[in-house]
Amino acid sequence: MRYRVLIEQDEDGVYVAEVPALPGCISQGKTRSEVLDNIKEAIAGYLESLQAHGEPIPPSITEEVVEVKP
Repeated sequence: MRYRVLIEQDEDGVYVAEVPALPGCISQGKTRSEVLDNIKEAIAGYLESLQAHGEPIPPSITEEVVEVKP
């Protein structure tokens, strides 16, 4: 499964990751690499919880990143 993850660095330098398709699925880390590892764990736990409660799992995304030169 693929989900869009938004990563921002807060005023204290901590990285915060959020998954828009999974409301409330948020994690943080001291580095970008750490926050990515943490959000992967959070996503897995979130999906397990949905499955355990018989809730539908949001579909995986398909997207492309396009670079345009000005």
